Amino acid sequence: MKLSLIKSIALGSLLTCSAAAMAGGSDYKLMVIEQATASQQLEASFNSCVSNVKLKNYTQAEAICTQAIALLKDSDGPKFKVRQLTSFALSNRGVSRIMAKNDTAGLSDLYEAAQISNSKLVSHNLNRAKESLSL
Repeated sequence: MKLSLIKSIALGSLLTCSAAAMAGGSDYKLMVIEQATASQQLEASFNSCVSNVKLKNYTQAEAICTQAIALLKDSDGPKFKVRQLTSFALSNRGVSRIMAKNDTAGLSDLYEAAQISNSKLVSHNLNRAKESLSL
């Protein structure tokens, strides 16, 4: 019970520690965790995904973002915050997929992210992808 409460508190403060980073010279925005308020594994997944996109290691970035999404599915934090973080992780994975020329999967992630949470960063990435793919 005590561990569950600590996880909930840590995840609850996580949204205040999210920021955006540019994706490999493009104008896509990637979400990172700036402070150690989440589980170390979740923080490492988010930040490693972004690092790999910037380094153009798109396959590895996709796998790491997928890991972050799985960690969030198992999370018992506040539902709203888990949804928003899941949206951010899906957006990050969508960007990595689009950068890897896997447009269909990338757009799918971005649409799902936009449906989960109404975030300006996620909407920006979806609109940017639609523009670049002429949709």
